Amino acid sequence: MLESEYQKRRRPPRDKTAPASEPATFQYSIRPATEEDLPGILQLYRHYVRNSAVTFDEKPPTLRKFRAQFAHNTKLGFPFLLAESPNGDLLGYARAQLFRDKSAFRHTAESTIYLGPASTGRGLGKALLTALIDACREAGMKEMIAVIADSGADASLALHKSLGFTESGRMGKVGFKFGRWIGIVMMQKSLR
Repeated sequence: MLESEYQKRRRPPRDKTAPASEPATFQYSIRPATEEDLPGILQLYRHYVRNSAVTFDEKPPTLRKFRAQFAHNTKLGFPFLLAESPNGDLLGYARAQLFRDKSAFRHTAESTIYLGPASTGRGLGKALLTALIDACREAGMKEMIAVIADSGADASLALHKSLGFTESGRMGKVGFKFGRWIGIVMMQKSLR
């Protein structure tokens, strides 16, 4: 895939403030992630690997593997965004990657979003996923797919639905983690 407009031009951070119903103190900016951000992002992801069934990884990836995935997805033109506080603390991230490793899927992105535990329920997930949708559209993606665990991810299902994703399928008992079977819900959004 050729370098996208998204990669050619690095947008300045967009300052966001939580809706009026939230405390005015919750401020953040959303920007493209860099390789320097990866250790902190991986630390956040490790929290979910170790404490949650929302990811099917049972063992966190190494930083080396995480960097290789980042470089590969960046080369293919898939956006990777992070949200940070005014003092630079990582609040969450959203990224896209190739849905499946076959060339015919090159216009279909699989989305991933993770928020720091203190950042949930404050509108950040919606802001991050909205920014990711916009970045995927700008990068030339035509479809977005979310693969969501069918238990313990009600907030993620509601978030995706609120942004126009529709359920496109379910698979029961396809993952085994923490001594129990977990299924997936697939949701899809057209960017055409």
